[in-house]
Amino acid sequence: MADIHLALEPLRVPLRDFFCGTDDIDGESMIFDDEFIKAAEDNPIQGIVDVANEAIEYIERTPPDDGWEKHHLQILIEASALIEALIEAKGLLSHFQIKEQSGDIQANSASLFEFIHNVKYEFEGHATQIKIDSFKSKYKVALNATFCFEFSQGDLDRIQSLVDELRKEISANQILEEEHKQRLLKRLERLQSELHKKVSDLDRFWGMIGDAGVVLRKLGEDAKPIVDRVKEITEIVWRTQARTEELPSDSQNPLITDES
Repeated sequence: MADIHLALEPLRVPLRDFFCGTDDIDGESMIFDDEFIKAAEDNPIQGIVDVANEAIEYIERTPPDDGWEKHHLQILIEASALIEALIEAKGLLSHFQIKEQSGDIQANSASLFEFIHNVKYEFEGHATQIKIDSFKSKYKVALNATFCFEFSQGDLDRIQSLVDELRKEISANQILEEEHKQRLLKRLERLQSELHKKVSDLDRFWGMIGDAGVVLRKLGEDAKPIVDRVKEITEIVWRTQARTEELPSDSQNPLITDES
């Protein structure tokens, strides 16, 4: 795992070096730099686990044997804040929240450390599964090197954006059952983990049509923001498949019509 670096430090001092033996910490500066935040934004499930691991490893290297100190609280505050920001910004679902803080550094530190631990274990298995799916997709392309579907970079970026928008729409929906939302969000994460410039098959993308149909039946007109984004993704996928299969450029997607 790459070290987290101090955002405003020109020498890019590792987090562990910055805190060791240092009590003068500016509470307004951000420990996590733009590069780390961007990586976490691109892969939020793994990003949450990485943030948690960095905080936990720091605490383990400087154990609070005589009580929590200011440098412990600083990393716990920023790690917890970044984790919760990722959960909210990416529309992820978690069973844990940061508890209301008091003026007691010992209670606050213990509470935040517990939150970070809980969230780490909540997302860790999912992050591992996403890695497995990602490598599986890459190896399938390698094993079938003579044939694969290749997205343009523009289409790839647009699908990534649409998946992020779908995640937010689904998470914010107040009508879908929580279990159904969790199921849809996990499918989106697995789809995103397999989203590379070259893919061996498009089955997971086409499976989204069935998901959209169920949502449409449950939500009616309220499903339009979700259905519209699924439709745009499938149109991109169809163009990619048609081009790869050498179909005429004006071939219409038989599964999606203007009325759908």
